[in-house]
Formats: sequence, C-alpha cells, structure tokens
Amino acid sequence: FGLPHIPSDEEYAESLNVAGMTGKVLPQSHKSALQAARFAEIALGALVHNEVTLAMELSNASVSCLKQCIITDTANRTFLFEVARAYFLLGCFRAFRGDMERYLKYRRVCMQHVSQIEDSESDQGPQLLVAAISYLDCWSYMVHNADEKKLPSIDDSIPRVEHGSCGRPSTSETEKEYGVSFATTKIVSDPKNQNWMQGAPPIFLNNEAPLNARSLDALSCAFRSCCDQANGRFAQMAAAVAAEQGGDPAAARSIGGDVSSSQEITATTSAVMAHEDELCSRNMVLSACTLLQQHESSTSIPNKNQGLHLIISAMDAFLENGDEDGSGGFTDSQIQSLLSVCNTTIENPFLLHHGGPTYHMISNAAILLCHLLNGMHAMRAGSNGAGGDDSDRAMEAAVFEEVYDTFISVRKLLNMHRRKLPVKLRCHGIPRPSVHGTPPDKPFIDLGETLMCGCRGCQGFVLMACSPCVAAERARSTNMKREIEANREGGEDQVELDKELNYLEAEFDLDDDALLNMLSRIISN
Repeated sequence: FGLPHIPSDEEYAESLNVAGMTGKVLPQSHKSALQAARFAEIALGALVHNEVTLAMELSNASVSCLKQCIITDTANRTFLFEVARAYFLLGCFRAFRGDMERYLKYRRVCMQHVSQIEDSESDQGPQLLVAAISYLDCWSYMVHNADEKKLPSIDDSIPRVEHGSCGRPSTSETEKEYGVSFATTKIVSDPKNQNWMQGAPPIFLNNEAPLNARSLDALSCAFRSCCDQANGRFAQMAAAVAAEQGGDPAAARSIGGDVSSSQEITATTSAVMAHEDELCSRNMVLSACTLLQQHESSTSIPNKNQGLHLIISAMDAFLENGDEDGSGGFTDSQIQSLLSVCNTTIENPFLLHHGGPTYHMISNAAILLCHLLNGMHAMRAGSNGAGGDDSDRAMEAAVFEEVYDTFISVRKLLNMHRRKLPVKLRCHGIPRPSVHGTPPDKPFIDLGETLMCGCRGCQGFVLMACSPCVAAERARSTNMKREIEANREGGEDQVELDKELNYLEAEFDLDDDALLNMLSRIISN
C-alpha cells in the first residue's frame, strides 16, 4: 500500500512540535494509537505466516488499545492519522478472514477519522491511506460483483461519513471536468464512496498527490472498470439464458445472474464512458506503470515494489488484444507478462497475501497459462510432426516445457493458499494435466474440471471461447459445487484445531463488537 512506516514514540513526539514533549511523556491515548497500529500490522504478518491464533490475539490487542483513544484529541492531525491507519489495518485483517461486515465497519470508522484531517502539502499520509482503501475495495467490489445490494447493511450502526468543514472547495479545471474533489475529506464523505470507492480516480487525477498513491489509484480504477465489463457480459449471458427459457428470471438466477442488473451502470463505468481516452483500463495501467517508475527514480530508499509491478504485469497481459495476425492467440509480450507474474509469485509466495484482488489476478494468470498450454498441445497434435524445421520444433518444445514447469509450480502454491482461505474468498480450484497422457483430440488441461471462482470477472478467464450455453451450464455447476464445498468445510468433518480457532474467534469478536458499538454511539451523537 505504500503507507508511511509507523513511527516510534520518539519520532511521533517530535512530529507533534510541542515543547518538552518526548516519547516517555506522551499522553496515554497517543501511545495507545501507536500501539494499536503496531499490533494490527504484526497481526497481518502473523496471518501471512499462518500463525492464526497469534494473529487473532494481536488483533484483539489492537482492539483493546483503540478502546483507550476513542474520546480524545480530535484536533491533532498526526494522532487522527495513526488512529485511522489502525482501523484500516484492522479492516485488512477482517478482509483476509472473510468477515465482510466488520471489514466495512472498520473501513467506515477509518474514513470518519480521515474526514477530520485537513490536507497538508507537508503530510501526504491521508492521500496514501485513501489510495490504499481504494485498492482494498477492489477485492470487495469483485467478490460482490459490484452489486452494493449484496453487501451487509451497516448504516444503522456506523453512519455514513458526512461532509465536514475541512477541505477546500473543488476549484481546479480537472476537478470540475471529472466531477471529483482532490481533498481527502471530500473523497471519504462522497456518498458514492461509502461502501467502496467508485467513479473517476481522484488521487490519480491530482498531480500533487504522491506518485505511488496515484499509481495505486489508477490500478484500482482500471480493475473496477474491468469488473464492470465482465459483469456486463455476464448479464447479457443471463438475459440470453432467460430468453431461451421463455423469459423466466429463475433461469438467470440459477447461474448467479440477474436480468435487471444488465440495465445498471456503475459510477466507474459512467466516468470511463465520459472520459474514455483518459480513463480506459489500458491507459490507466500504462499511467500506473509510468508513475511507479517515476516514484522509484525519485526516492533514495530501495524498494522493489514487487507487488505493484506484479499487478501491472498481470493487468497488462489481461488487457492485451490477441496476437498480431488477429487469430486470437497469445502475443510474445503477453506470454512474457504471464510468465513474469507466475515466476514472481513462485519466488515470493507471500505476494499471494497482497491486499486487494492480487491473489485472484495470479490465479487468472495461471488459467491463461492453461489456455496457452492447450493451444500449444493442439498445434503440436495437429502438425503431427510435419512442417517446420528441427530448430523450430525444438524451440516450441522448449517454450512448452518452460510454461508447463511454471504452471505446475504456481498451481501448487495457489492450491495450498486456497485451502487456507474461507470458501467465499477462494478463487479457482485449478485442475492438473492428466498423469496418464493426453489424447491428441483432447485438451492438455481440461478446464471444464475447474472449480470456478464466484466472481464473474474471474469466471470469464476460464470460459474463454465457450458458447453462452456452455458457459451458463458451467456457471450453474460451479454454484452447486461451491455450496457443497462450503457445507463440507463447515460440517461435521471440521478438524478439532479449526473448532478451537472458531471458539477463540467468537470470543474475540465480542471485543470487536463492543468497540464498534461504542463508536456507533459516539458517531451517531
């Protein structure tokens, strides 16, 4: 996310610019805010290392610290940012645990605190935090197929962020043209951003914002736009299925579709349609890459930014249109991007825990490698050894082996990671090639055996080149398989350790709910 590091007590005391203030004499509420952020950050690290019990204990410690800084100094921007950061990190933790309702609540409380921080040229922390929220929101946007009606309703417990007195009016030509405000206080209080960020990307459009924040916000906009396009295609398929059944809406619902949703246009799609040359997904990814390179060249701190480069490579591969001769295959640059994504993941498996939809992107890159292997297998079977010289055949064999080795390795990592996740957060269950050899007339990897992700954007990668009827049948089958998977993992065969973790989580959830109830009463009043 590129957030600034959590300061030590001494660094924090120095930033307050108060005479005689040191880390030893900081007010307890300020110390608690710093401790809350530290505990929440380490909790995420424990979760990445599969130390689930430790992660929940650290998260609970963060909650306990935040209870000590609810009613305190709301005029100090440094304090407000650290509290907002702690709530954001707690929201990340809940997102990784699949707890959508508490994620949304912590996100809303974080935005409540950001709304009280006036923008400052010397402190760009709030802009970095808003960009981070925007990218994490992409995960929620994707999981719920951009349908806000599927989200838990939290407005009664944590009210929507109201327009505060902070923040300057939108005066620049860019703000007027795109209908946005560059002030973070206005961004978080915008009605359309209360459940997830939508519309034109304000941090990206602000030339004064940090380069890495602008890059992340551009990627978020590109991802939302791609999700909207996938949802549009799925809605058309659902409408076609309903039409074949005499206009029966139940036929569309059986594959997870809703005919009425085909008429809805999201705020992001409206913004992209109004400024297609500037905000189309392809240009957003190119801009994000350029901004990230500028950021890396302008900072003296060595940072590989592997996660952001992986996202850019994946989006670049996904958005490239076919090969040069128009036959619909893969271009050389597309293959290189896909291999780069998968090899980077193999070298750095922790990137599967990257916030937002990164895990899903890696899964879809692996699915595209399946399509590539199937295409190469079909070409090799079709040629039957004829055509081309020995050097060409040797080159094709070498490429096939390289892609195959990469696929097998990344598939293993993805399936191991998938088993650790709650069922509703899991992306594709990817099949393996047949161990008994593949007949020439059969695909090398049968993607029909894929247990598809519940996200329509992800399903589109598996269903490439499928007819609407076949795609609808596979979507219907996937919905049934995912229900069976969820029932099996929550049933009697649950292992004893998982049961103990569930008891522990339920106990700690009471502390979270107590904190959220206190916040609810304060914010409502």
